[in-house]
Amino acid sequence: MKKNILLIGGSSGIGLSLVNQISQDHNVYAACRSSNSLPENVNYINYDVLNDELDSSSFPETIDSFIYLPGSINLRPFKSLSIESFKEDLEINFIGLIKSLKSVLKNLTASNSASIVLFSTVAVQRGMPFHSSVSSSKGAIEGLAKSLAAELSPKIRVNVIAPSLVNTPLANRFLNNDIKIEKSANRHPLKRIGSASDIANLIDYLISDKSSWITGQIIAVDGGLSTIDTN
Repeated sequence: MKKNILLIGGSSGIGLSLVNQISQDHNVYAACRSSNSLPENVNYINYDVLNDELDSSSFPETIDSFIYLPGSINLRPFKSLSIESFKEDLEINFIGLIKSLKSVLKNLTASNSASIVLFSTVAVQRGMPFHSSVSSSKGAIEGLAKSLAAELSPKIRVNVIAPSLVNTPLANRFLNNDIKIEKSANRHPLKRIGSASDIANLIDYLISDKSSWITGQIIAVDGGLSTIDTN
């Protein structure tokens, strides 16, 4: 049976990979700033998470899955980060999520079995230099997700994916030459960078009925970086 899937974001990177993977089997709604790369069978909603209100009349009364994809990679020493930098990361990663989710919670509640998928980072649990701003905002997501998983059960499942660096447009400045790619790949026990499809495959599973007994989890997809030391 087709599900109604709402992505916040989805025009590039992990979101676009997921859209291409699931749009033939489900009714996909992508709320993002651009529709240029979206397949024709995807319902586009023009939405800037920082500046717009999400119009619930743009999608069905019942939403079966909600995936929040916008994020930032702001890596700088703590001493050089301004308060505004922390606020900006919090706005895109956390406040934008809350605003979007509140707009569709009634629609998710109307589903017989809904799934919410959010994003953190390996750096929250591992602890890495220069990640203080992004780890703070992503750590807030992990706390929110566990609270919501408890509060919204048993009708709505809430899970978080915590990836390491993935080869997407967002990460391009860290992977824009062969030396950077090799250096980053070698930090991971599996000796490669994650791909958008690596993450999209897990999202597809978490919004499917195959994961119906999974909620409140922070799932690492990081080439072993968070748990294995092979150096």
